[in-house]
Amino acid sequence: MADRDRAHLRLERPSEGVVLLTLDNPQQRNAMSEEMTRSWVEAIDEVAADPSVRVVVVTGEGSAFCSGGDTGWISGEPDATVDELRARMMPFYRAWLSIRRLEVPTIAAVNGHAIGAGLCLALACDLRYAAAGARLGVPFVRLGMHAGMGATYLLPDVVGPAHARDLLLTGRVVAADEALSMGLVSRVTPPGDLRHQVLATAAEIAGTAPIASRLTKLALAGGHRDLEACLQWEALAQPVTLATADLQEGIAAARDKRAAVFRGR
Repeated sequence: MADRDRAHLRLERPSEGVVLLTLDNPQQRNAMSEEMTRSWVEAIDEVAADPSVRVVVVTGEGSAFCSGGDTGWISGEPDATVDELRARMMPFYRAWLSIRRLEVPTIAAVNGHAIGAGLCLALACDLRYAAAGARLGVPFVRLGMHAGMGATYLLPDVVGPAHARDLLLTGRVVAADEALSMGLVSRVTPPGDLRHQVLATAAEIAGTAPIASRLTKLALAGGHRDLEACLQWEALAQPVTLATADLQEGIAAARDKRAAVFRGR
Protein backbone atom coordinates (compact mmCIF):
# COMPACT_ATOMS: atom_id res chain seq x y z
CA MET A 1 0.00 0.00 0.00
CA ALA A 2 1.46 3.36 -1.07
CA ASP A 3 1.54 6.39 1.20
CA ARG A 4 1.07 9.99 0.05
CA ASP A 5 3.37 11.51 -2.55
CA ARG A 6 6.80 12.80 -1.56
CA ALA A 7 9.47 14.33 -3.78
CA HIS A 8 11.85 11.60 -4.97
CA LEU A 9 10.77 9.13 -2.26
CA ARG A 10 8.00 6.55 -1.86
CA LEU A 11 6.77 5.15 1.45
CA GLU A 12 4.81 1.91 1.18
CA ARG A 13 3.51 -0.66 3.66
CA PRO A 14 3.75 -4.00 1.83
CA SER A 15 2.78 -6.12 4.84
CA GLU A 16 1.86 -5.74 8.49
CA GLY A 17 4.60 -4.00 10.44
CA VAL A 18 6.84 -3.49 7.37
CA VAL A 19 7.64 -0.11 5.81
CA LEU A 20 9.38 0.09 2.42
CA LEU A 21 11.20 3.35 1.60
CA THR A 22 12.14 3.65 -2.08
CA LEU A 23 14.53 6.34 -3.30
CA ASP A 24 12.71 7.46 -6.43
CA ASN A 25 14.78 9.61 -8.75
CA PRO A 26 16.05 7.03 -11.26
CA GLN A 27 16.98 9.62 -13.89
CA GLN A 28 19.68 10.83 -11.47
CA ARG A 29 20.48 7.31 -10.22
CA ASN A 30 18.74 8.25 -6.95
CA ALA A 31 21.29 10.90 -6.06
CA MET A 32 20.54 12.60 -2.75
CA SER A 33 18.94 15.82 -3.96
CA GLU A 34 17.74 18.53 -1.59
CA GLU A 35 14.14 17.51 -2.34
CA MET A 36 14.85 13.86 -1.61
CA THR A 37 16.68 14.80 1.59
CA ARG A 38 13.67 16.74 2.87
CA SER A 39 11.37 13.85 1.98
CA TRP A 40 13.69 11.40 3.74
CA VAL A 41 13.71 13.37 7.00
CA GLU A 42 9.93 13.64 6.93
CA ALA A 43 9.52 9.93 6.27
CA ILE A 44 11.93 8.89 9.03
CA ASP A 45 10.12 11.16 11.49
CA GLU A 46 6.82 9.55 10.49
CA VAL A 47 8.16 6.02 10.86
CA ALA A 48 9.80 6.79 14.21
CA ALA A 49 6.49 8.03 15.59
CA ASP A 50 4.50 4.99 14.41
CA PRO A 51 4.45 2.17 17.01
CA SER A 52 3.00 -0.27 14.48
CA VAL A 53 6.23 -0.29 12.45
CA ARG A 54 8.49 -3.25 13.20
CA VAL A 55 10.91 -3.29 10.23
CA VAL A 56 12.05 -0.73 7.66
CA VAL A 57 13.42 -1.66 4.22
CA VAL A 58 15.29 0.85 2.03
CA THR A 59 15.81 0.37 -1.72
CA GLY A 60 16.17 2.33 -4.93
CA GLU A 61 14.03 2.72 -8.03
CA GLY A 62 15.57 1.78 -11.36
CA SER A 63 19.10 0.53 -11.95
CA ALA A 64 20.79 2.11 -8.89
CA PHE A 65 20.35 1.95 -5.14
CA CYS A 66 21.87 5.40 -4.64
CA SER A 67 24.70 7.16 -6.45
CA GLY A 68 25.46 9.33 -3.40
CA GLY A 69 25.35 13.05 -2.83
CA ASP A 70 24.39 15.42 -5.61
CA THR A 71 27.78 16.40 -7.05
CA GLY A 72 26.16 19.45 -8.63
CA TRP A 73 25.95 21.27 -5.33
CA ILE A 74 29.06 19.61 -3.87
CA SER A 75 31.21 21.21 -6.59
CA GLY A 76 28.93 24.13 -7.31
CA GLU A 77 30.35 26.56 -4.74
CA PRO A 78 34.10 26.78 -5.43
CA ASP A 79 34.37 30.08 -3.56
CA ALA A 80 32.61 28.86 -0.40
CA THR A 81 34.62 28.88 2.82
CA VAL A 82 35.34 25.76 4.85
CA ASP A 83 32.94 26.96 7.55
CA GLU A 84 30.18 27.51 5.00
CA LEU A 85 30.67 24.07 3.47
CA ARG A 86 30.78 22.42 6.90
CA ALA A 87 27.53 24.16 7.79
CA ARG A 88 25.94 22.46 4.77
CA MET A 89 27.52 19.04 5.26
CA MET A 90 26.58 18.41 8.89
CA PRO A 91 22.80 18.74 8.38
CA PHE A 92 23.08 16.59 5.25
CA TYR A 93 24.94 13.86 7.16
CA ARG A 94 22.51 13.97 10.07
CA ALA A 95 19.48 13.93 7.79
CA TRP A 96 20.44 10.72 6.00
CA LEU A 97 21.91 8.98 9.04
CA SER A 98 18.68 9.64 10.95
CA ILE A 99 17.67 6.08 10.03
CA ARG A 100 20.09 4.95 12.75
CA ARG A 101 17.85 6.43 15.43
CA LEU A 102 15.03 4.04 14.55
CA GLU A 103 14.70 1.38 17.23
CA VAL A 104 13.35 -1.21 14.77
CA PRO A 105 15.55 -3.35 12.50
CA THR A 106 16.43 -1.81 9.13
CA ILE A 107 17.39 -3.56 5.89
CA ALA A 108 19.07 -2.08 2.80
CA ALA A 109 17.96 -3.87 -0.37
CA VAL A 110 20.84 -2.84 -2.63
CA ASN A 111 19.20 -3.26 -6.02
CA GLY A 112 22.01 -1.59 -7.97
CA HIS A 113 25.06 0.59 -7.54
CA ALA A 114 25.57 2.02 -4.02
CA ILE A 115 28.30 4.62 -4.23
CA GLY A 116 29.80 7.08 -1.76
CA ALA A 117 27.11 8.50 0.50
CA GLY A 118 24.74 5.97 -1.07
CA LEU A 119 26.80 3.14 0.36
CA CYS A 120 26.94 4.98 3.70
CA LEU A 121 23.14 4.92 3.74
CA ALA A 122 23.24 1.14 3.27
CA LEU A 123 25.90 0.86 5.98
CA ALA A 124 23.62 2.81 8.33
CA CYS A 125 21.09 -0.03 8.09
CA ASP A 126 21.32 -3.14 10.24
CA LEU A 127 21.34 -5.60 7.33
CA ARG A 128 22.34 -5.34 3.67
CA TYR A 129 21.24 -7.65 0.85
CA ALA A 130 22.43 -7.02 -2.70
CA ALA A 131 21.31 -7.96 -6.17
CA ALA A 132 23.85 -9.71 -8.36
CA GLY A 133 25.35 -7.05 -10.61
CA ALA A 134 25.26 -4.33 -7.96
CA ARG A 135 28.51 -2.51 -7.32
CA LEU A 136 29.46 -0.89 -4.04
CA GLY A 137 32.19 1.52 -3.07
CA VAL A 138 33.34 4.73 -1.43
CA PRO A 139 35.44 6.38 -4.18
CA PHE A 140 35.74 9.71 -2.40
CA VAL A 141 39.52 10.02 -2.86
CA ARG A 142 39.11 9.46 -6.62
CA LEU A 143 36.92 12.56 -6.70
CA GLY A 144 39.45 14.60 -4.74
CA MET A 145 37.60 14.64 -1.45
CA HIS A 146 37.74 13.12 2.01
CA ALA A 147 35.09 10.54 2.85
CA GLY A 148 31.91 11.81 4.49
CA MET A 149 28.58 10.79 5.98
CA GLY A 150 30.16 8.50 8.54
CA ALA A 151 32.13 6.38 6.07
CA THR A 152 35.28 6.21 8.21
CA TYR A 153 33.19 4.98 11.17
CA LEU A 154 30.50 2.87 9.52
CA LEU A 155 32.68 0.97 7.06
CA PRO A 156 35.25 -0.34 9.61
CA ASP A 157 32.36 -1.23 11.93
CA VAL A 158 30.81 -3.43 9.22
CA VAL A 159 33.77 -4.96 7.38
CA GLY A 160 36.66 -4.46 9.80
CA PRO A 161 39.64 -2.10 9.56
CA ALA A 162 41.61 -3.99 6.89
CA HIS A 163 38.81 -4.08 4.30
CA ALA A 164 37.82 -0.52 5.22
CA ARG A 165 41.35 0.73 4.56
CA ASP A 166 41.38 -1.08 1.24
CA LEU A 167 38.12 0.46 0.06
CA LEU A 168 38.66 3.96 1.45
CA LEU A 169 42.30 4.42 0.43
CA THR A 170 42.03 2.93 -3.06
CA GLY A 171 38.53 4.21 -3.75
CA ARG A 172 37.84 1.05 -5.71
CA VAL A 173 34.30 -0.19 -6.34
CA VAL A 174 33.57 -3.88 -5.74
CA ALA A 175 31.03 -6.25 -7.25
CA ALA A 176 28.32 -7.82 -5.11
CA ASP A 177 30.14 -11.16 -4.77
CA GLU A 178 33.28 -9.50 -3.41
CA ALA A 179 31.11 -7.36 -1.13
CA LEU A 180 29.64 -10.62 0.20
CA SER A 181 33.07 -12.14 0.80
CA MET A 182 34.17 -9.18 2.93
CA GLY A 183 30.90 -8.98 4.89
CA LEU A 184 29.78 -5.74 3.30
CA VAL A 185 26.51 -7.48 2.42
CA SER A 186 24.94 -10.57 3.98
CA ARG A 187 23.34 -12.09 0.90
CA VAL A 188 23.44 -11.78 -2.90
CA THR A 189 20.36 -12.69 -4.91
CA PRO A 190 19.35 -12.65 -8.58
CA PRO A 191 18.11 -9.12 -9.38
CA GLY A 192 14.55 -10.26 -9.95
CA ASP A 193 14.42 -11.99 -6.58
CA LEU A 194 15.84 -9.24 -4.36
CA ARG A 195 12.64 -7.41 -3.48
CA HIS A 196 10.72 -10.64 -2.80
CA GLN A 197 13.47 -12.11 -0.62
CA VAL A 198 14.07 -8.93 1.35
CA LEU A 199 10.37 -8.33 2.00
CA ALA A 200 9.98 -11.97 3.04
CA THR A 201 12.85 -11.52 5.50
CA ALA A 202 11.32 -8.26 6.72
CA ALA A 203 7.98 -9.98 7.30
CA GLU A 204 9.77 -12.72 9.22
CA ILE A 205 11.49 -10.15 11.44
CA ALA A 206 8.19 -8.27 11.87
CA GLY A 207 6.73 -11.50 13.23
CA THR A 208 9.21 -11.67 16.11
CA ALA A 209 8.55 -10.17 19.54
CA PRO A 210 8.90 -6.39 19.04
CA ILE A 211 10.16 -5.53 22.53
CA ALA A 212 12.85 -8.19 22.32
CA SER A 213 13.71 -7.09 18.78
CA ARG A 214 14.09 -3.43 19.74
CA LEU A 215 16.22 -4.18 22.79
CA THR A 216 18.44 -6.51 20.76
CA LYS A 217 18.95 -3.81 18.15
CA LEU A 218 19.82 -1.27 20.85
CA ALA A 219 22.33 -3.68 22.38
CA LEU A 220 24.04 -4.25 19.04
CA ALA A 221 23.94 -0.59 17.99
CA GLY A 222 25.31 0.73 21.25
CA GLY A 223 28.14 -1.75 21.53
CA HIS A 224 29.54 -3.01 24.80
CA ARG A 225 32.81 -1.85 26.29
CA ASP A 226 33.64 -5.38 27.38
CA LEU A 227 31.96 -8.64 28.37
CA GLU A 228 31.08 -7.39 31.85
CA ALA A 229 29.27 -4.37 30.36
CA CYS A 230 27.42 -6.77 28.07
CA LEU A 231 26.34 -8.95 30.98
CA GLN A 232 25.15 -5.93 32.95
CA TRP A 233 22.98 -4.82 29.99
CA GLU A 234 21.61 -8.30 29.36
CA ALA A 235 20.84 -8.84 33.05
CA LEU A 236 18.43 -5.90 32.76
CA ALA A 237 17.17 -6.28 29.20
CA GLN A 238 16.41 -9.99 29.38
CA PRO A 239 14.24 -9.66 32.52
CA VAL A 240 12.33 -6.84 30.77
CA THR A 241 11.31 -9.34 28.10
CA LEU A 242 10.69 -12.13 30.61
CA ALA A 243 8.06 -9.93 32.24
CA THR A 244 6.08 -9.49 28.99
CA ALA A 245 2.95 -11.24 27.77
CA ASP A 246 4.88 -11.87 24.56
CA LEU A 247 7.22 -14.18 26.44
CA GLN A 248 4.27 -16.27 27.63
CA GLU A 249 2.90 -16.32 24.07
CA GLY A 250 6.27 -17.36 22.63
CA ILE A 251 6.68 -20.23 25.10
CA ALA A 252 3.10 -21.39 24.55
CA ALA A 253 3.47 -21.23 20.77
CA ALA A 254 6.68 -23.25 20.88
CA ARG A 255 4.99 -25.84 23.09
CA ASP A 256 1.94 -26.03 20.83
CA LYS A 257 4.04 -26.09 17.65
CA ARG A 258 2.28 -23.04 16.16
CA ALA A 259 3.27 -19.58 15.02
CA ALA A 260 3.41 -17.06 17.84
CA VAL A 261 1.33 -13.89 17.65
CA PHE A 262 3.25 -11.15 19.42
CA ARG A 263 1.50 -7.96 20.56
CA GLY A 264 4.41 -5.91 21.82
CA ARG A 265 3.42 -6.04 25.46
